[in-house]
Amino acid sequence: MKEIEDIYLSIRDEIVSRLAEFKRIGEEQNEVAIFAELAFCILTPQSRAKICWRALENLLSKGLLLRGDENRILEELNGVRFKYKKAKYIIEARKKFSTQGNITIKRIISHFDDIQDAREWLVKNVKGISYKEASHFLRNIGFGKNLAILDRHILKNLKSFEVITEIPSSLSKKKYLEIEKKMRKFAKEINIPMNHLDLLLWYKETGEIFK
Repeated sequence: MKEIEDIYLSIRDEIVSRLAEFKRIGEEQNEVAIFAELAFCILTPQSRAKICWRALENLLSKGLLLRGDENRILEELNGVRFKYKKAKYIIEARKKFSTQGNITIKRIISHFDDIQDAREWLVKNVKGISYKEASHFLRNIGFGKNLAILDRHILKNLKSFEVITEIPSSLSKKKYLEIEKKMRKFAKEINIPMNHLDLLLWYKETGEIFK
């Protein structure tokens, strides 16, 4: 715990700054930027985050995220695992959130009083999005500060801190919510906000704060 406290003190300002960036994305209501974060989270399962973000930036710079067909999107997903499925998922998400040629996601998310209900809706209505990806997306647009993003880095650390006894081979809804509750309790016990703890543990494993 001393190690984690020391790391937190050294990078707290950077964490606060990054979370402020995420919040601005949601507050500015830039629907394209919000959709880009959703597409990024669709790409991330079992793939490296930086490779996914690089692919997403290519899609944006070439105007393909909003206008590219499935084949053109696929061409930019170099290094992304399961890219054929994920290209389809991006197209389907784009169709779902398009209204008269414009992307509208913020209005739908803002409709929910409880962010956990918003997460539930995303899991049920957006292909390629599970609880982890939905939590990641909501955090990256300034929502969901009390939601857990249970990727392998976080689970590994939760086990090392004895928050969980083992890393599950798969995460059902019941198991995800159970571990999230334990992580929330742990964050409260060590007096580190939940969304800070996520970036802190990511930094502990990778040496940087990314997305």
